Amino acid sequence: MAELKDLTKRADNYSQWYNDLIVKADLAEQSAVRGCMVIKPYGYAIWEKMQAQLDKMFKETGAVNAYFPLLIPKSFLSREAEHVEGFAKECAVVTHYRLKTNETHDGVVVDPSAKLEEELIIRPTSETIIWNTYKNWIHSWRDLPLMCNQWCNVMRWEMRTRPFLRTSEFLWQEGHTAHATREEAEQEAQKMLKVYAEFAEKWMAVPVMQGVKSETERFAGALDTYTIEAMMQDGKALQSGTSHFLGQNFAKAFGVQYLTKENKQEYVWATSWGVSTRLIGALIMTHSDDNGLVLPPRLAPLQVVIIPIGKGEQQEQISQLFQPVIKALNDKGISVKYDDADNKRPGFKFADYELKGVPVRVVMGGRDLEAKTVEIMRRDTLEKETVPFDGLAERIENLLEDIQNNIFKKTKDFRDAHIYECDNYEEFKERIKDGGFFLCHWDGTPETEAQIKEETQATIRCVPFAFEQTSGTDMVSGKPSKCRVLIARSY
Repeated sequence: MAELKDLTKRADNYSQWYNDLIVKADLAEQSAVRGCMVIKPYGYAIWEKMQAQLDKMFKETGAVNAYFPLLIPKSFLSREAEHVEGFAKECAVVTHYRLKTNETHDGVVVDPSAKLEEELIIRPTSETIIWNTYKNWIHSWRDLPLMCNQWCNVMRWEMRTRPFLRTSEFLWQEGHTAHATREEAEQEAQKMLKVYAEFAEKWMAVPVMQGVKSETERFAGALDTYTIEAMMQDGKALQSGTSHFLGQNFAKAFGVQYLTKENKQEYVWATSWGVSTRLIGALIMTHSDDNGLVLPPRLAPLQVVIIPIGKGEQQEQISQLFQPVIKALNDKGISVKYDDADNKRPGFKFADYELKGVPVRVVMGGRDLEAKTVEIMRRDTLEKETVPFDGLAERIENLLEDIQNNIFKKTKDFRDAHIYECDNYEEFKERIKDGGFFLCHWDGTPETEAQIKEETQATIRCVPFAFEQTSGTDMVSGKPSKCRVLIARSY
């Protein structure tokens, strides 16, 4: 049990607690490649559930899946100036296409004669390769809108990494759409932001703040970047999904035009949008506790575990009793594990499933068998209850829904209690140390934004949509302000 008990407490070291939990709950581990991680089966199962639901939601908007190359010609990145400037420092570059045995025949070296004529970039994002392709797919207004999504990996060379939150290689989806008008493209970018927000709140049970990024925080090459920002338990913000209105920048860079109904050539309007395995980090940091993971039932790989405690004939009776319950739950799409393994003590099993965040634990022992009762424990509150066996499947189904709703309410209450309006910079500088979302007037200048970042390590996360905007005075510069922005320290 020692490996389950020595989980760092959040209050002692939140960052270490997060790292410990990822390893101990079997979500991921460090790999042999610096800055990259191995996502273990349990962690990947969470991603698969996220992926399945998001994929369904994307397709409901009209998007279809495709796949584009991992390697991008270097010249493609040069075509959109802001884009290349934004990603240049993070690019991994392929320069040769062959290895050869070294002179001592005990290893390999790069073959200098196999130098590529043009270097290839491992994709940091796929706008350039996709827009070069769209040029061949789009000819007239009848080809629009074109809405593709791809599930893939990307590489952004990171100096300081943290599992799921920031790694050099990560998994994500990236949607890329082309439209006939500016209005259509802007609507698409905002619609996809709402899809992300709905997924975060209804499936992840994570309340998010929707808004638009400041100019300096925009995606490289975008005219507008829309974001959902979540609050972690330490009061820091986590950018959890972004949707970009790209205007005609990439269409012009790659010559993507269409023939209008009036027989005129026009450049198309574009969007791109994405979420990544960072969402798993958000899930961990938002809900989990000092006992381990707390997973919302809709994304838990295993939603119910049944642990029988008995021997011989008792064990067989308990097993037979539960078969109809397991079938009823499976028929409702609820994942159940019946753990009658005899090589682990019940106490170990309890702690292990608690650590892994299984939402509902059901236990039946000899006395329960006689009384036709079971003990149910819910992971979110750790409350135990002895209930009749009859009607168990329906009770569990209702309990899972209650846990999902309770986790969201608890997190939203925490988030809402840590949103503050602030108009005094000295007060802000003190209070931001303890975390939280601060709604402050901003004069709209990058100079003020940079000063806040330099002096407090906090950034403007977005201009939030949820609050009625009124004019005021910037707390830093004293200049007039048209709106309040959301400022927080972030991951």
